Formats: sequence, C-alpha cells, structure tokens
Amino acid sequence: MSESHTPPSGSARLNTGVAHNARVWNYWIGGKDNYEVDQQVGEHVAGMFPIIRDIARADREFLGRAVSFLAGERGVRQFLDIGTGLPTADNTHEIAQRIAPDSRIVYVDNDPIVLVHARTLLTGTQDGVTAYIDADVHDPDAILERAGHTLDLTRPVAVMMLGILNFVLDTEKARDIVRRVMAAVPSGSFLVLTHPTFDDELGGAGQIPAMRFWNENATPPITARSGTDIAAFFDGLELLEPGLVSCGQWHAEAGSAVLVPQFGAVAVKL
Repeated sequence: MSESHTPPSGSARLNTGVAHNARVWNYWIGGKDNYEVDQQVGEHVAGMFPIIRDIARADREFLGRAVSFLAGERGVRQFLDIGTGLPTADNTHEIAQRIAPDSRIVYVDNDPIVLVHARTLLTGTQDGVTAYIDADVHDPDAILERAGHTLDLTRPVAVMMLGILNFVLDTEKARDIVRRVMAAVPSGSFLVLTHPTFDDELGGAGQIPAMRFWNENATPPITARSGTDIAAFFDGLELLEPGLVSCGQWHAEAGSAVLVPQFGAVAVKL
C-alpha cells in the first residue's frame, strides 16, 4: 500500500542549472538521476577530497545495516526517514518490508528532484505502508503532524536522520530539531543518524575546503561538525554498541569495515 501527502506541483521549482546535493550524491554512488552540472561539481569535489565516494557508499551501506538490525533484531515496524534522498536500490521500505512485510515507512524530503521520483518510493508490500511527505527538516512540527497520518506515534518509531542535519547550519537549531522529534515518539523508539565530521581521527580535515567549494557552487549549504557536537545529538538517549563510530564501521562484517569521516550511530529512547 502506498500513500502520498505531496502537493501535485511540489514545493519548489526544479533548477537544473545549479548542482544540488540529492543529485550529486546520486552521482557519487553511481546513479543516473543527475545532470551535467551535478557531475561537474561532483568531480571537482572528488578531486579535492577523493574519499567522498567512499563516504557516500559507506553511508548508504550503514542505512542497510541499521534498518536490517532494527527490523530484524529489535522488532521495529515503523520508520520515519527524514532526508530521504533519491531512490536507489534497497531503500528503507524495501529492507524493512523484506524482513517484516507489515512495516510502515514515511519518507520526508523537500528536494524537488526527490519529489519528482517520489512515486518510486511509494511501492511496498500488500501488508505494509509507504508514504512520502514533502516537508523541510527545519519544520519538525509539520513533519510529525503529517507523519502521524501514517505512523502510530504512540508506538516505537525508528527516526532516520542520515546526512540531513549537516544541512542545518546552526548547531543549536539542529539539536532542537532532534529533541522535538524524539520527544514526540515513545520509549523504545530509536534515533539513527549519520553526519560528516572534520575530526582528524577519521581523516576529516579535507572536508573543510571541499565544503567551502560546495557552498560557493552548489545547494543547499552544508557543514561538518566535531564528534563531540555530533554526540550531543544523542543526549538523553542510550547509544547502542559500538556507540558513535565511523559509519563504515558500525556493525560491519569483519574485513569489510571502512574508515570514513562520517560518524554514525543508533540510540534508543528509554
């Protein structure tokens, strides 16, 4: 079953003249939903910071492991995926509903290119539900109100915030968004989060000039944060093992872990 809470015209005019994060990210992971300007900016950033493609792949693989873990080992049946990005193989609903066909997934994004492809996300099992809402991470109250049409917010929800808070440039604002969303879901809910870092221990120093170039030539603007600042997003929650680590190492199989300057973690609300 699928649902859509998306205005027919979308929330923004698609601008193919300026590189956009959703499309450049798609280019880095080998997708086809991008334009020449996205490829040019993507190649320039990759030239400055060659590990960026590894980061993109590691982040995507982290999503797969996290959703599989929560649906399979923790029995989660509801997912709120904020900052969906462009559909690729093994999206959140495909992984969750493969494990538990009755899973309910709500995708949230306001990128115009993602909106164009939203129908691809609105496919699922006969027993489960997938929905897409066109909303901005800066407006968590609107997200929660509209997600409540599909999800039962009195039952545990896995809140997915992968690579999205780095577009909320004010750190206190980003923390407030997390607090408000997690306050609206009950005990037994989870926060799944990834975020780029400039910490040297993860090889993140190269992010700084690459992000400066990005902010001058693409949209939306982005920021990296320290591990300490990223850890603060989990205040009041209990981090699951192995804690806050490079997303390429979280629950990775022996021999397949990669060290990338993108932190990832899963935490539970007690």
